[in-house]
Amino acid sequence: MRIIKALAWLALVAGVIAAGAWLFRERIAIALFERGMDAALTADPFKDRPDGLSAGLCGSGSPMPSPDRAGPCTVVTAGRHVFVVDVGEGGVRNLSRIGYGAGRVEAVFLTHFHSDHIDSLGALMLQRWATSAAATPLPVYGPPEVEAVTAGFNQAYALDRGYRIAHHGPKIVPPGGFGLEPHPAEAARNGKPRMIYAANGLQVFAFAVDHRPVAPAYGYVFAYKGRRVVITGDTAATTSVERAAKGADVLVHEALSTRMVAMQHDAAIRAGRANVAQIFNDIKSYHATPEQAADTAERAGVKMLMLAHIVPPLPYSILEVPFVGDARTRFKGRVIVGHDGDEILLPAGSDRIEAVKRW
Repeated sequence: MRIIKALAWLALVAGVIAAGAWLFRERIAIALFERGMDAALTADPFKDRPDGLSAGLCGSGSPMPSPDRAGPCTVVTAGRHVFVVDVGEGGVRNLSRIGYGAGRVEAVFLTHFHSDHIDSLGALMLQRWATSAAATPLPVYGPPEVEAVTAGFNQAYALDRGYRIAHHGPKIVPPGGFGLEPHPAEAARNGKPRMIYAANGLQVFAFAVDHRPVAPAYGYVFAYKGRRVVITGDTAATTSVERAAKGADVLVHEALSTRMVAMQHDAAIRAGRANVAQIFNDIKSYHATPEQAADTAERAGVKMLMLAHIVPPLPYSILEVPFVGDARTRFKGRVIVGHDGDEILLPAGSDRIEAVKRW
């Protein structure tokens, strides 16, 4: 009997609490929202984190639509300094989700000018300018003709520039901080990486990759306090990646499954979509397979391989098995099929590699 009474009292108390929560749900929701805003605006992504290098995926996808992969975008940090390699659709939103935010970005490095690698460049520029009261334009490094790309974005956003200065005032959005500042870089034709940036202990090297007919197209090496990350951009299998990645901690390599893309091609034929079928057939020639990326990583002596620019989309995790193929038997290190929010931390003065998921 006592147990029954106790249970009855517990049920009554639970009911009262539930009723109270229901009655005050709006007040509770607003309090949670306020607390969340305080946390978001004061959060320090580097708090309690050792000095070092990191690479995170703010976009692991491709031009093919995917509900959980933004366009190509990699965020690199060196110490407390933040950089971005390529800025695909959705990448700027994910940059904030990872915890860095556009206002912290000090420079962008473009691998090439395919639309899926640059289509959120304007959003990044504008958010950096507005949220940090930037006094100088956002530097953009890339192959020759990066000037044309930045000029186009600057022109497209010129009216918006005027609106925002008129609305918020020059102290909030300094006129001199608007826009993109091009820094064309020449990579050596022999595939050897060439340094194009150096500051605060970080060195960035550009090297040529094979994405023909897109030429030139670059990959980048980020070196900081004994740690190295190599990011390929889009490329077919090529010896220049192997050369740049010799002994690197992490190789972020694009990957396309020819087997699965061939299935897309055949489906397009059956559907009478000859133009789409031709595109599926063509893209196989200027991308590397997961197995080829693994071979490159093995020959280069890389410690970890992260696959990005995933083609085709993988709506179910079980599809990662046929996507990877036998890449994991070809490379002795760890192979990660990259997802948005994945980040690799490389503490300085250490050989430790920590893979984390930001959401």
